[in-house]
Amino acid sequence: MSRVALVTGGSRGIGAAISKELKEAGYTVAATYAGNDEAAAAFTAETGIKTYKWNVADYESSKAGIAQVEADLGPVEVVIANAGITRDAPFHKMTPDQWKEVIDTNLTGVFNTIHPIWPGMRERKFGRIVVISSINGQKGQFAQVNYAATKAGDLGIVKSLAQEGARANITANAICPGYIGTDMVMAVPEKVRESIIAQIPAGRLGEPEEIARIVKFLVSDDAGFINGSTVSANGAQFFV
Repeated sequence: MSRVALVTGGSRGIGAAISKELKEAGYTVAATYAGNDEAAAAFTAETGIKTYKWNVADYESSKAGIAQVEADLGPVEVVIANAGITRDAPFHKMTPDQWKEVIDTNLTGVFNTIHPIWPGMRERKFGRIVVISSINGQKGQFAQVNYAATKAGDLGIVKSLAQEGARANITANAICPGYIGTDMVMAVPEKVRESIIAQIPAGRLGEPEEIARIVKFLVSDDAGFINGSTVSANGAQFFV
């Protein structure tokens, strides 16, 4: 029986690439989404991957959604915490609501996703967790104090879970993508996109599939000794 993998924000962008890659690798994949029913339905029709709707910012919704996934597909053994939002503004203009929305989704949402699954992983003595952080959680970014704080916090979650889970054969790792050619990035004005690419020594945007292939390795049995690590995938734009 194939392992069940849960990918939050798994029907669009990087999450969709991860969902597809894991399915091709033989996993049974459940992809979550927050609001776009039409896009989720189209994704399921295209890929055959089941989609589930809930807001990762809400613990009870996450717990109930995960329970439904496990009832449908079996125990979740692989978790990809990918769901995230931006509410950008320079700090002096950032509102408390903009701060809270991003914290609730990008940071607390990671807790809400992993926490209900963690006891089962410990009991079964196996688990694979990958959190999708960001280059901006490593270096900071103008007008993204809220986003950068959450993505830096995600790295702390991973390092701590790795220490708690290691003896139970649970690994927790993070990926920090740089600028990836998702719909969101491709939608910005061409001049802005060109200015972004000019800062990347590789001379191009990353591809969602490149992040997905890193995920596939980190959740595999071959990566069992990699734990608490951060993989930077940014075309040499930033080094830690």
